[in-house]
Amino acid sequence: MAPDYVQMMDDLRAGKLDEIEITPETFLAFRSAWTNYPARKEIVGSAKREGIIIYHYQSATDE
Repeated sequence: MAPDYVQMMDDLRAGKLDEIEITPETFLAFRSAWTNYPARKEIVGSAKREGIIIYHYQSATDE
């Protein structure tokens, strides 16, 4: 079963998770959930080696 990325992003915003690690294999499924997520601008990714992206929550007021 595929991960519930919407729930994971909700958990990021609530502080229940520190980060979400996305691999190249799971990127398209995550991106689909992320593009429809109301607070997507607060879910920020950092590229790592081998196509891995680490997403974390950054409040709009933290900029």
